Amino acid sequence: MTSPATTSLLDRANLDRDDVRRELLRGLQGADDGELFLEYSQSEALGFDNGRLKQATYDTAQGFGLRAVKDDAVGYAHSSDVSIPALIRAADAVNAVRGGYAGTFAAAPSHTNVRLYSDDNPLDAPGFEAKVKLLAEIDAYVRDKDPRVRQVSVSLGATWQVVEILRPDGESYRDIRPLVRVNISVVAGQGDRQESGSKGYGGREGYAHFIESGSWRTAADGALREALVNLESIPAPAGEMDVVLGPGWPGVMLHEAVGHGLEGDFNRKQTSAFAGLMGQQVAAKGVTVVDDGTISSRRGSLSIDDEGTPTNRTTLIEDGILVGYMQDRQNARLMGMKPTGNGRRQGYAHVPMPRMTNTYMLAGQRDPAEILASVKNGIYAVNFGGGQVDITSGKYVFQCTEAYRIENGKIGAPLKGAMMIGNGPTDLHRISMIGNDLALDDGIGTCGKHGQGVPVGVGQPTLRMDKVTIGGTGS
Repeated sequence: MTSPATTSLLDRANLDRDDVRRELLRGLQGADDGELFLEYSQSEALGFDNGRLKQATYDTAQGFGLRAVKDDAVGYAHSSDVSIPALIRAADAVNAVRGGYAGTFAAAPSHTNVRLYSDDNPLDAPGFEAKVKLLAEIDAYVRDKDPRVRQVSVSLGATWQVVEILRPDGESYRDIRPLVRVNISVVAGQGDRQESGSKGYGGREGYAHFIESGSWRTAADGALREALVNLESIPAPAGEMDVVLGPGWPGVMLHEAVGHGLEGDFNRKQTSAFAGLMGQQVAAKGVTVVDDGTISSRRGSLSIDDEGTPTNRTTLIEDGILVGYMQDRQNARLMGMKPTGNGRRQGYAHVPMPRMTNTYMLAGQRDPAEILASVKNGIYAVNFGGGQVDITSGKYVFQCTEAYRIENGKIGAPLKGAMMIGNGPTDLHRISMIGNDLALDDGIGTCGKHGQGVPVGVGQPTLRMDKVTIGGTGS
């Protein structure tokens, strides 16, 4: 069988291009926009737990999604059967949204020669035995580091996705997307008490980069360190206090509490807390937030989005002023704006929508040590776990998985059970100091929206936020 890396997915399915275009034109007749999205993907996952391989899965998937867009309505049909009969049925289904008049079909996205990652399939190398050996090596490495280690869980996962996007005007787009992720979780115990820590890394590269660079040792050390820190933690205090957020992964709070509210669909429908605030001060001066899908090899990056639009570095908030939204083609057109390359979908069975890529706050001028020293009584939040956000109100709750008490400018005891409670749009004004140490996360983010998950990146420098509500169990 021909390789999807070198052969069109239409040719791989033995489809005649004229027949495909005829059904594409028929399905999208009278629509404003739309496309045929073809996908072929391979994925694997290996899990090593308690000293042995517990999971090994491999999956191959292929299919198409046909979309017709008319005003704010969308007709979508998909199938894992890539054939002309299936395409005929799909065209019949999506044609129902064409409406009573024929408008002007939207112009095709521009093409790009930018390649942000290799076409190489990460599933091909190293072999299965070498991957299992690496898992066992990581497990042994962590257990040998400290006698308090009680459990080690290690997982490897990779996908290789080929997408093709065909439009009725004859334009076509193609992208090949590798993705790897490694995650290490550690449980450490002493007496009756035990605590956990975790660390992961990944990106749009093969396994070899992470194995040869020794990144897995850094991740293993980080997971163990967090577990041991938490083993010494005391109950977190509750109340209103100043908070210092660490660089890198704590940007997940920015992603959730602010980023989703800056996606085009929520603003077009007036369901975002940021709706109608374009050009207004929505954050403290000095706060600049961007969404950048153009960073080489990053987990959230894409050469083109899932509509064929090249990704961009889109400024969302500049010096505290709201200046942009993340847009797919449909919402951009309905709002009189330009697509920003943020039209993303989980796979062929899903419609595209405005989604983040790598979203982060730019660095400021302050030394991180100066920021910590400025806090008399507060919390230093280094890592976050799960959280909940209401897009309409902006209210959020986030769990700190690694946090410390700050007393008189000094980092004190580690804390357990700290929760940050607040409102994203309001708390952007609470940022009083911005560090010069911008960092992106290690490549572990997955964003959920309307039942779809896509890989993303987050980041920020060290930040001070004043008078934030902390939920805890201590005094």
